[in-house]
Amino acid sequence: MPDFLTGEQYEITAGPYRAVITEAGAGLRELTHDGEPLVLTYAADEPAPAAFGQLLIPWPNRVDRGRYRFDGRDHQLDLSEPELDNAIHGLTRWSPWSLVEQSPDAVSLAYSLPGSTGYPFRLGLQAEYRLDAAAGLTVTLTATNPGTRALPYAHGMHPYITVGEPLDTCTIQLPGTQYQAVDDRMIPTGGPKDVTGSEYDLRAGRVLGDQKIDIAFTGLDRGADGLARVRLTGSRRSTSFWSDRAQPWLEIYTADSVPAESRRRGLGCEPMTGPPNALASGVDLIRLEPGAQYRGSWGIAAG
Repeated sequence: MPDFLTGEQYEITAGPYRAVITEAGAGLRELTHDGEPLVLTYAADEPAPAAFGQLLIPWPNRVDRGRYRFDGRDHQLDLSEPELDNAIHGLTRWSPWSLVEQSPDAVSLAYSLPGSTGYPFRLGLQAEYRLDAAAGLTVTLTATNPGTRALPYAHGMHPYITVGEPLDTCTIQLPGTQYQAVDDRMIPTGGPKDVTGSEYDLRAGRVLGDQKIDIAFTGLDRGADGLARVRLTGSRRSTSFWSDRAQPWLEIYTADSVPAESRRRGLGCEPMTGPPNALASGVDLIRLEPGAQYRGSWGIAAG
């Protein structure tokens, strides 16, 4: 068995759906329906480009200059996005996660995040990927604080949904009623703004054209089931994404800076518990007390 760069490859299937989850970061490497890709993918023996399918823990998006304060103490994270002087996408996406349980249609992986100088807290994590022949993929992430003191927590994920053709000709429907403006370092400026009358009002759905988006939305319109939904529709098929109330934010990215072969061929739909810079700003940041848990779910389906 090859020793792939992304570690063990956990394949699950249900009806027309097939998914592959990696040992590295418990990331979603592949998701197909009747052999058609629902997410942008990459080879098992290469690192996930542009965070394809990665879990983002204990913060999604960015932390301004890697600095934050929690319970009266200042902390400095490594600057993992040096070109913008930020810390980006958490601490777990390249780490090996351990198999907890696998069945034909589901797999659960776990990881224990050790404390570090930038994040001196213990965090227990479990990610479950489950396929249903009718409903598609559901991802459930559970975070537990096994430590002796409260910790700051946020999470997200970075799948790019696709319909196998360029975004420019696709219709995109988004549930966000507000968007978070950012500066040239991708750090929020002020509070969320109403999308009404702006280029970011995609609630009714429209053809994207050449519009570039890399922005967080909130005030998400939800159905009676409490789920916020994104729909990407091409000339032949559609792919949908949903997120539950545990993630009140949704980053949308039109894949403008990913590898050339995938550029603008997938829509980043990133469920987030808080906005960019939440670890520093405290906006929607979760305070996880010793012994407490936080759980969120989201999913992807054809149609």
